[in-house]
Amino acid sequence: MMQFYKKREFGNLVSDTFLFFKLYGKNYFKNYFLINGILLILLVALFVFGYREFFMQLFAGNTGGNSYYFEQYFEDNVGMLVTLVVALFMLVLAVSIISYSFPIFYMKRVSEKETLNVKPDEIVSDIKQNIGRILILILGLVFIVTPAFLVVLSISYVLVLVVIGFFLLFLLVPTCMNIVNFLLFDYLQTKKGFFESLSFAIRAQFSYKHQGEKSPYWKYWGTTATIYFIIYIVTMIFTLIPMFFLFGSSLLVPSSNGGFEQNPMQGTMGIIFFLIYGVSMLVSFTLMNVLLVASGLMYYDNRTDLHQQVDLIEIDSIGTNEA
Repeated sequence: MMQFYKKREFGNLVSDTFLFFKLYGKNYFKNYFLINGILLILLVALFVFGYREFFMQLFAGNTGGNSYYFEQYFEDNVGMLVTLVVALFMLVLAVSIISYSFPIFYMKRVSEKETLNVKPDEIVSDIKQNIGRILILILGLVFIVTPAFLVVLSISYVLVLVVIGFFLLFLLVPTCMNIVNFLLFDYLQTKKGFFESLSFAIRAQFSYKHQGEKSPYWKYWGTTATIYFIIYIVTMIFTLIPMFFLFGSSLLVPSSNGGFEQNPMQGTMGIIFFLIYGVSMLVSFTLMNVLLVASGLMYYDNRTDLHQQVDLIEIDSIGTNEA
């Protein structure tokens, strides 16, 4: 069993993230795909279909030399496109609710019950019971947190012109991710209000609840940067493969005037390209669980008030066993 509520240094945060999946991974991903698998497949299929249709029409317009073909296609298929966008939005919302809340409720259950066997209906029950808070959380993220972060990141992006912006972006992106993830964990694992949890999420990046302890900022920043870099490398492998297919297909079908003789998105090459693209999306969604689990361990590291409760429980259990 893993002890969740304890202080961890940078190396422990990274190594314990992978230890978590070594101990709980089989049960974790079994539940994850049982609850979210069908929605993920539908989302990927719908996204890939829309993406494929977009590129096919784009290439068809360029191939035929009709400058207005692309615009005409959208004008003639407004109804289908609106339906596709609405369906995509609903699926994205459903997948997001499950994908971001699942690790939080799963870690809450295994940390409190000290079990290796969490059932899918337990997680579904947790999500249903907190659906109102989850929707409030989404609204807060969309209309409060995201605009604020965009302003901060935009200022840093402008400062790239004077070099310092590179360093600010390098620092701010993992920090913003940590704030959002701490907000998710604190809001869904406690009864606090949105702004109270947001305040905690920001303060927790720089200090512990009990003053006088060393700031955890750099170990939190380093953990997120390291885990994200690993996820980025793995994801890029899947993303670059379809890009090479697309680039190779464009070189194989040149016409005498330098254009395309056929649409590279059609035929076997197009099917292979979008199948690989769909797989890369599934891999990306799956790997994001690693980052969220790491954020959970950072959150538990910062909840020093819960460390004390766990220590007291362990002391009481020792006394009971001796008796």
